[in-house]
Amino acid sequence: MMDGADLLHCREAIRHGSLSFHAASRLLPARVRDPALALYAFCRLADDEVDLKEDKAASVLALRERLELAYAGRPRNAAPDRAFTALIEEFDMPRALPEAMLEGLAWDAMERRYATLSDLHAYSARVASAVGAMMCVLMRVRDADALARACDLGVAMQLTNIARDVGEDAREGRLYLPTDWLAEAGIDPAEMLASPRATPALRGVVRRLLRQADELYHRSEAGVAALPVDCRPGIFAARHIYAGIGGQVRAQGFDSITARARTNTGQKIGWLGLSMIRAGVTLVMPRRATIYARPLPEVAFLVDAASRSDAPRNAWSDRVVSLLGQIEAQERARKASLQAGAARTTS
Repeated sequence: MMDGADLLHCREAIRHGSLSFHAASRLLPARVRDPALALYAFCRLADDEVDLKEDKAASVLALRERLELAYAGRPRNAAPDRAFTALIEEFDMPRALPEAMLEGLAWDAMERRYATLSDLHAYSARVASAVGAMMCVLMRVRDADALARACDLGVAMQLTNIARDVGEDAREGRLYLPTDWLAEAGIDPAEMLASPRATPALRGVVRRLLRQADELYHRSEAGVAALPVDCRPGIFAARHIYAGIGGQVRAQGFDSITARARTNTGQKIGWLGLSMIRAGVTLVMPRRATIYARPLPEVAFLVDAASRSDAPRNAWSDRVVSLLGQIEAQERARKASLQAGAARTTS
């Protein structure tokens, strides 16, 4: 069981660090909201450790150690780590889910780019759908069809985030838009990163990405009716609040270079109200056929892991072991370069 002081710390971290999730979480029942806040606090801290630190490889390796300690039941002495360890035990959290998140953050550390939409789906699966699958676990939902729709929602949210942050990412030297889309639009990635401008061609790429997100938002809705009744308003709220960010990008003419799209308190209140109404409708509506749609190929491994009752908890997958080996080699090379530079300076 989570410590009250640790939970309070997690709640405050999310209240200041993730306004959209904090708003949506108000409609979740306490039995889900409290562990969800702990989950998001840990994921947010992990993301910031990699995103905001200059030595990203070292941050990824430190996160690996934190996850190992959490799954060993010996968390680091920090509120998010202790709370995350408690929910691992209470909900039997499959290790493959936070492991996938770590893999996505490792891709960030390696400054990986994505050639196709499928490649971008694979990244989104790791940094967003893995969290959606973990949310299902917190709701005690292990049904594969419901998990597939939760993963749809995670990918849609991440595509929305990417569409909103094109300018901010470019100014940091980051690029998440599919490079084959940029080529089709006649956009040179190096030129865009050197001097990001809201050209008609780039606006078209942003529009195209949001169209993909919208398709997944609509497909994800079929899964809400498979969730516990008292959880449905909160999940609808997350869907509408994040889709609303995409709406703001549209209102700016798909210009996510000049200004970062933001939603206001009034809009969030409106979406919360809409979510409660839509959740009520699910009580009398039949199941939609799209609940049975196959999961995106890129998220299928998450659906499989979360739906299994015998998922392994004590070892990293071969895929992640290989990736972390690359990160360790990158870190050793960086340290050797620093040491060589220091030696030249003192000689």
